[in-house]
Amino acid sequence: MLHVVHHVDYAPPQPKRGTFRFDKYRLVMEELRSSGIAMTEYAPEPMPRRWLEAVHCPDYVEQVLCAAVPPDKERRIGFPVTERIAARVRHTNGGTYLAARLAMEHGYAANSAAGSHHALHDTGAGYCVFNDLAVAANRLLAEGHVRRVLVVDLDVHQGDGTASLMAGREDVFTFSMHAEKNFPVRKARSSLDVALPDGMGDDAYLAELARHLPGLLDGFSPDLVLYQAGVDPHRDDRLGRLALTDEGLVARDSFVVREARQRGIPVASALGGGYGEDPRVVAARHAAAMITMARENARYTAPVQRITA
Repeated sequence: MLHVVHHVDYAPPQPKRGTFRFDKYRLVMEELRSSGIAMTEYAPEPMPRRWLEAVHCPDYVEQVLCAAVPPDKERRIGFPVTERIAARVRHTNGGTYLAARLAMEHGYAANSAAGSHHALHDTGAGYCVFNDLAVAANRLLAEGHVRRVLVVDLDVHQGDGTASLMAGREDVFTFSMHAEKNFPVRKARSSLDVALPDGMGDDAYLAELARHLPGLLDGFSPDLVLYQAGVDPHRDDRLGRLALTDEGLVARDSFVVREARQRGIPVASALGGGYGEDPRVVAARHAAAMITMARENARYTAPVQRITA
């Protein structure tokens, strides 16, 4: 059973400016629904403003919610922040939080959007408006649902926003494994960064992941993994610099869920990056990732680690 969070606002009308393809999120759900996998869909509530402001600058939150983001910040984001985009990002942030709560019940759950790891305290960047990973982690901890959160970011781009927003916290560990020479040019400092050379393929990539992730799970002992499951390390990705195959992505996602679930740790995934000329091809990669993780989760019956508020 795949437990997936989705909302119609995830795929708003395409803005008049910018190249980001919002239709990908509709296509992801079409791929999942036609796959034949047993699936339950959940609609998230919009993230309450107070939790957005707990992580982001209140002035910036106001700019977004009023669709009055200054032009320089919109350029950093990569598209105009309209009223529909403002509604979208409140729902995508609520979606990652809901996926985390569902994962704590079922072992694994997916948000069919988000993974907006470039958003910073007072601005968005790199197609990211609010940082759902940081917002969800902070809310889960503040409400007492978990004591420690491990953010596993395997997008091809470094999770600089998440690293910056969660810096100095002992209850959040940020792990980013990314292409060294890719965006952003100026990297932040995660709890652990693993920078990879251009063109790295399946075997070397999986070896690096295996060298780090099990030790983090054992050493930090999180109550939850928030997984930024970007598919842009794929060799055909338009914005990637790595060379993973379809099989490599499957092995990567299986490994993350297997290592966590063997230890009784739930995993909530956010969609993350994936770019190409044909959005349906990219959507199929995202759908395959969620199906892979749901099937891997089904292998484990160990109780999920849960802290009740």
